[in-house]
Formats: sequence, structure tokens, C-alpha cells
Amino acid sequence: MKDYLNQNKALKRVVSETSEIAGYLWQRGWAERNAGNISVNITDLVQQEIIEFESNPFFKLALTYPKLANQYFFVTGTGRRMRDLARKPMKNALIIKLNGEANGYWITSQKIDGTNFMPTSELPTHLGIHQMIAERGSSEKVVLHTHATELVALTHAKEFCKQDALNKLLWGMHPETIVFVPKGVGFVPYTLPGSVDIAMETIKALEEHDVALWEKHGVFAIGKSIADTFDVIDILAKSARIYFMCRSANIIPDSLTNLQLAELKKLADLF
Repeated sequence: MKDYLNQNKALKRVVSETSEIAGYLWQRGWAERNAGNISVNITDLVQQEIIEFESNPFFKLALTYPKLANQYFFVTGTGRRMRDLARKPMKNALIIKLNGEANGYWITSQKIDGTNFMPTSELPTHLGIHQMIAERGSSEKVVLHTHATELVALTHAKEFCKQDALNKLLWGMHPETIVFVPKGVGFVPYTLPGSVDIAMETIKALEEHDVALWEKHGVFAIGKSIADTFDVIDILAKSARIYFMCRSANIIPDSLTNLQLAELKKLADLF
């Protein structure tokens, strides 16, 4: 992959920004061991005459993603640690190219301990989200999954496993939350990670919300850049921290009122 980066400054910048955010995820405590994964649609950045994949290892997909045919993605590798991605992105992520039928993909030709270096086990969820983005014609390029501790903690309280209550809490803790996360969080009840079922539920949540929160697990967010995507999760996590800080001080938070939230929502519409 190093040769690809040397020949493509735009792609090199995306890889550098992704590795920087991977470091933030680790520093926040949101990426224990090999937790979390990232994918970036890099099709617009790739010069196809430079990256030729057809002679590389090919793998079939369980589902078909017709809107992603012949597209390229920069994807974190399975079992890779975010702290290592931050230091050595080219050894902890890879580029994949979907075939013309969009039911399989080639990988960059590299091996770890003699076996093919594969993309994240959450690849079906990532591709499903990218497919949804393409279907609605929006401009998001990044899908980020991480174990945001503060948000996961909220899902251990039954009252916040209800989507309306969850968003009212998060929006009510800090004015910036509803301004920068106006569509709020879509709640996904516990489902087996890596399964087709959780992919479908996550896609459904992201069709109407900025972030999907998996019960007792983590979050999925989408954005135009990796920095924008991280910022959305960071803002939500701060709201959760404010809530927990108040409760630990034996304070019942005095949330923003419905009127205040409505005023802020109008402000959000200007961004």
C-alpha cells in the first residue's frame, strides 16, 4: 500500500487523518485491544491505473451491494489495534476493491504471519451503511465504529434504552449537542456483533439519525471526513459525561427546557 500512498497525496492525507483519529480513540479509552473499526470510501481519490487488484486475493460477500460496484475502500484490518493504526497505518489497514457484481472484493496483497490480512469482521455493516449513503445520494464518506465508554454506560440503564428518553437526555445536557447532532441517536437493542441482523438494524437507525448506539457495545457514526465523524461522537460522549458527573455529585441534572431546545434546533438548521 505504501506505493499507492506515495503516488496519491490526497489518499495519503486521508490515511494520515485516519491514523490521527485512531490515536484519539485509544487515548479516550474507546478502543480497548482490537475494538473499533473504520472505513473510508476512497473511490474519488484513487487513480485506477495505479491500483490494479484483479491479480490479488478475492473473497465473496454474503450480500450484494449494487451501489458500491467497482468502488474502493480504506478499511481497518481484523484484529488490528487502534493504537497500532495510529503508529503504523499501512500495517493495520488495507484497501479493498469491490467487483463489478458488488458481491465480492479484492484486497491489497499483504500477509500477516503467512495468511491474508483481512478487513474488519464488521465489514458487512460498513458496506451496508455505505450502500445506504449511496442510495440516498448524500456525501458522507466515513463510517466509524468505536466503544465510546460514556455512551455504552447509558445503555446499562433501562430508562435510556428508549430512544426518545436517550435523546432528551443527551440534548438536554449541553447546548452544542442538539446544534451539531440535530438528528440525535438511533438506539439498536443488543444484537450479535458482526451479524447481518445488526448490520440491518444499524442501517435503519442511521437512515434517520446521526449516530447508531448499540446496546451495551458501542456506536456507529457517519460523516464527510474522519474528523467530522469523530466530533459527533465526542460531543455526545461529553453530554453523557456531564450527566454522570452530576449524578456522582448527587445532583439531578437540570436539563435544557423544551423551549430552549427548540431555539437551539433553529440555530442548528443554520449550520
